[in-house]
Amino acid sequence: MKVIEITEFGAPDVLQLAERSVPMPKAGEVLIKVTASGVNRPDVFQRKGAYAPPPGASDLPGLEVAGEIVGGAIEAEAPNPFGLKIGDRVCALLTGGGYAEYAVAPLAQCLPVPEGLSAIEAASLPETFFTVWSNVFDRAQLGAGEGGANEVLLVQGGSSGIGVTAIQIARALGFRVFATAGSDDKCRACEQLGAERGINYRTEDFVEVVKTLTNGRGVDVILDMVAGSYVSRELTALADGGRLVLIALLGGAKAELNLNEILRRRLTVTGSTLRPRPVAFKASIAAQLKARVWPCLEDGRIKPVVHRVFPAAQAADAHALMESSTHVGKIVLAWGDPV
Repeated sequence: MKVIEITEFGAPDVLQLAERSVPMPKAGEVLIKVTASGVNRPDVFQRKGAYAPPPGASDLPGLEVAGEIVGGAIEAEAPNPFGLKIGDRVCALLTGGGYAEYAVAPLAQCLPVPEGLSAIEAASLPETFFTVWSNVFDRAQLGAGEGGANEVLLVQGGSSGIGVTAIQIARALGFRVFATAGSDDKCRACEQLGAERGINYRTEDFVEVVKTLTNGRGVDVILDMVAGSYVSRELTALADGGRLVLIALLGGAKAELNLNEILRRRLTVTGSTLRPRPVAFKASIAAQLKARVWPCLEDGRIKPVVHRVFPAAQAADAHALMESSTHVGKIVLAWGDPV
């Protein structure tokens, strides 16, 4: 099979087309003939040598694919919550190996392609949808805090793949959403996806804006990919009882916090990484997505946002676009002629 390898750590051009043997699925796994592979920021970190695959995972980049199940363990005793079978179109969350014509995935991490979506659109879903659900709804418990059903979410980096996903899921489930982005055009794009207000972080103070929009109360949950110097300001932007959840450290791994504010206002600072978590943990997220979010995809309340599709052989160009941060939504690699 054709694959995209990281030949050495470095710039995008270290990604090269190569050939490898088709992987063999282990117990509980299926083999997927890949039609499209999603591109995500962790792939860039891995290419640079800053995000090693978990033990036992493929060294190939790629955390999500869409395609057809062509082999593997589909047995009565294997966890198969969605009744999948050979020949079904699926999208799957992987620990690695997605930049390839064939990939293996735990059956419990495979979801049926939502009705009406193409393989390209489906390949843009798993990594960001699993991440957003796990952090915004499971860890930060949006809607279950002191603000109840009226809780408000702030998404930092609203035009990213994670951002467009978080905006749409929260809005579809009835929550107010604000989002930051780096240009007025990106802010308008966030608003078109359901954000009540896009905040240009280059020209506006997001703390002042959210305080004004919430009559001084602040937001209940912040989904943050920046960290660093943002953290202290984010604590100020939170309502009493608010939760800040960190999923990346683009602005740095160190921050100075006012611990008195955390104590006095009952704030929570938390975070997580999804890739090394066990299959059972990810299977639980898959079940929640299927029940709560897949209906929204099928009736159009949530729509995949695919900025650009590259032939898989042009993975280096896809990574260069990712690092430029000029895109809105997801970048996808296509193998052959996707449908």
